[in-house]
Amino acid sequence: MRRVLVPTDFSDNALNAINYALEFFKYEICVFYFMHAYQDDIYTNEALLTRKTLEKATNLVSKKSKKQLEDVLKIVKEKHPNPRFTYRTISSNNVLVDEADKIVDNENIDIIVMGTQGKTDNRKLTFGSHTLQVLKYVECPVLAIPRNYKYTQPKHVLFPTNYLIPYKRRELKLLCEMLAPFRARVDMLYVAKSDKLSMRQEDNKAFIEETLCKNDTHFYTVNKKHVSEAINDYIAEYKIDMLVMVNTRHSHLENILYQSSIDKISLNVGIPFLALQNIKRDNF
Repeated sequence: MRRVLVPTDFSDNALNAINYALEFFKYEICVFYFMHAYQDDIYTNEALLTRKTLEKATNLVSKKSKKQLEDVLKIVKEKHPNPRFTYRTISSNNVLVDEADKIVDNENIDIIVMGTQGKTDNRKLTFGSHTLQVLKYVECPVLAIPRNYKYTQPKHVLFPTNYLIPYKRRELKLLCEMLAPFRARVDMLYVAKSDKLSMRQEDNKAFIEETLCKNDTHFYTVNKKHVSEAINDYIAEYKIDMLVMVNTRHSHLENILYQSSIDKISLNVGIPFLALQNIKRDNF
């Protein structure tokens, strides 16, 4: 049984991510956890908030959150009736990243699905601040869906790698199982000046081949100076449906996520983006 956490702020982008998740997992037996962490909403008008009014404001936001989750559930059941699906709703007086981290641990979540942007919808940024925090600090695979992206079966998947990082069998198996119903092709892309690999890289490559054995997997080397440029070019040229990267120390994805400012992210993700997590992040 697949356990899927779907955080929502009830924006159009969040609803779009929910719709994608329900289509993407329609062949699997799943439990979906629709979660809204509303602590930030309580303090939206902090200038008007006092100790006396805090409890009342909290109750109002809590009731609104639960009602909106009920509305989401109603829409989901009407638009996506699927006997394989079970639903849970979680309304929490907490911040998003902390609540997501807690649910991942308590419910043994397999994957988080969310929009790349939330209510703010800043089109200059690849990821909104909440999505970026979840990508950085929650130890769970994250599938981020771009704004207005219409569901398309992931037939062609790009997985850039330098073959240097230790892969988790559980996460590669997750990728394999998720893509298998679509008979997806997976292109492993090595951005380097030479296709010659060290023994360590060869072992990691062999591990990928073994674990993704159910998928049509191909291996390519591209000679380019900038990894992000190579990825963007490959996506455009080969009409990629999903991008997969691994988030760990000294990886391509960490270099992108941990730049000094999130508006400097050079990876223009216009397709669903799956980030696999290979290490436990430091607290922030």
